[in-house]
Amino acid sequence: MSAHGGKKAIFAALTANAGIAVAKFTGFLITGSSSMLAESVHSVADTSNQGLLLLGQKRAEQQADDLHQFGYGRNRYFYSFVVALVLFTLGSLFAIYEGIHKIQHPEGLSSPIVAVVILGVAIALEGYSFVTAARESRPLKGDASWWGFIRTSRSPELPVVLLEDTGALIGLVLALGGVGLTMLTGDPVWDGIGTLCIGVLLGIIAVVLIVEMKSLLIGEGATPDEAEKILAALVDGVRIDRVIHCRTQYLGPDEILVAAKVAITPGLDIGDVATAIDDAEKRIRTALPAVELIYIEPDLYRTTVG
Repeated sequence: MSAHGGKKAIFAALTANAGIAVAKFTGFLITGSSSMLAESVHSVADTSNQGLLLLGQKRAEQQADDLHQFGYGRNRYFYSFVVALVLFTLGSLFAIYEGIHKIQHPEGLSSPIVAVVILGVAIALEGYSFVTAARESRPLKGDASWWGFIRTSRSPELPVVLLEDTGALIGLVLALGGVGLTMLTGDPVWDGIGTLCIGVLLGIIAVVLIVEMKSLLIGEGATPDEAEKILAALVDGVRIDRVIHCRTQYLGPDEILVAAKVAITPGLDIGDVATAIDDAEKRIRTALPAVELIYIEPDLYRTTVG
């Protein structure tokens, strides 16, 4: 991923959500709609989350030191994981609680048309944020589906923003439905039902993010396509016959660690072995510029007998 692309999507989401949060809170104060309150808290959570994503990118830029000799790239995974937890606790649980409370103790809305107008504007702003994130994600997504991109991407920010924006757009439609049905029927229970639906939606998205970010935080290897390129680059067919085994891991979204044991052609002197390893490293970095650290162990291939 390009850090520039990720930051552009994050800044677009940050700007949109900050403005939306103010508008929604104003709408809640005027109308008393629990759907508006749930969406207000949702937007505050999203705004905080974008700040956390930017903080993670900044912390990831720290240089490696004696304590963290492979660098700080996983800060981006850590802060994305925190984002998922914030979305679950501050967004989902609050909305579910507020929705249940409003269903049990329904309250009428004041000036519901104000809420409708604000939600319409919010949908337009969230749509802008979503389109920006989708545009920045397309070069990384390639031919994969959007769900496949979210599941396989090693760059956390764009999947997080995409899911957040998707959830925000659906949540706004749910809030609009809750307020609209309350206006049509005169029954404020619909506002509480809309709020409860928003909470469930945010919970589902948060769980998906928690699972994906946890996997990245623990450490994921190269994608199948990347692994194939690495294996092909290791073997030259002249001095390196085959790969005995190879392990990879993302140390950060832009940094891959490669450790491999390769079979050297018998009879090579030490100088030729060193040259073969150097050339293999160059081929790997040419095929995959994200590969930063490479450890290659030369060996002789032995077949197991018996």
